Amino acid sequence: MEHETTAELNQQANQQANDRADKQDHERDERADADYRPSARQQERERFRRARKRRNSVIAALCTLAGLLAVGAAAVASPGWDRVHSLFLNGAEFRKTLPAILDGFWLNIQMFLVAEVLILALGLLIALVRVTRAPGLQPLRLAATLYVDVFRGVPTLLLVFLVGFGLPALQLQGTPSQPWVLGVIALVLSYAAYVGEVFRAGLNSVHPAQRNAARALGLSETQTLRRVVLPQAVRNVLPPLLNDFIALQKDTALVAVLGPLEALRVAQIKADYAFNYTPYLGAALLFIAVTIPLTRYADRLQRRSALRTWAEAGQ
Repeated sequence: MEHETTAELNQQANQQANDRADKQDHERDERADADYRPSARQQERERFRRARKRRNSVIAALCTLAGLLAVGAAAVASPGWDRVHSLFLNGAEFRKTLPAILDGFWLNIQMFLVAEVLILALGLLIALVRVTRAPGLQPLRLAATLYVDVFRGVPTLLLVFLVGFGLPALQLQGTPSQPWVLGVIALVLSYAAYVGEVFRAGLNSVHPAQRNAARALGLSETQTLRRVVLPQAVRNVLPPLLNDFIALQKDTALVAVLGPLEALRVAQIKADYAFNYTPYLGAALLFIAVTIPLTRYADRLQRRSALRTWAEAGQ
């Protein structure tokens, strides 16, 4: 009993000594931070870096402006500029047709959102089937591989034609007849093959030690997949996924060949009616207004992913 009491007193004394030492170290670090003053050479180096950054920014802005002016001057000085201006840059025609094109563009957005959800689900399912190693799932793996090979090899426009005109011709009960629905089905079939491969790359990028560690902690195979593997895999492939969806958003215009009044189809009707191509420019501007923010966001995610990779490599 006496030995236990002595040991407890020694432990408390050691703990108090450690706390005092930590506190002194913390106070010493704070004083060092407060007293820190960069050296003259360091201040000169920082001034040089700021000046170089400002100079590079000015040079980049001037070069960009000069390039734009050169392209604009070359276009205006071209022999057919007046005809191009009247056919493609007609302000009155632009203002007259933009509301109708905007209504059609809403259908493009709806098709994009519906297709995106279905593509994510189907692509993830294909990827999970392809990475599994269970012998009983070999037929499914072969079917998933064949699906990816076939639908990645068929041009999306050709697939829109085949689904849009071939599926209703089967006259099966319950077959959708709306052109935009058939177009979404074609887009889902095409893009799910690409997205499935992106997901598969993400699943394969997770180190096997992560899975082994999760199983060692007692997680089941499903819990390991859902809580450990999938979050890392999705994070690793988020930038290429966004790139695929940017392309998908543009390819919704391919559905115009089936007849729904989306932005491209409306612009085509307006252009044929007035013999002026300015509505095409309006439709293009609407697509650009959506794709540019998505592209910048994808670039930001890629930069963050690169920084995270460098930080992990430096550890």
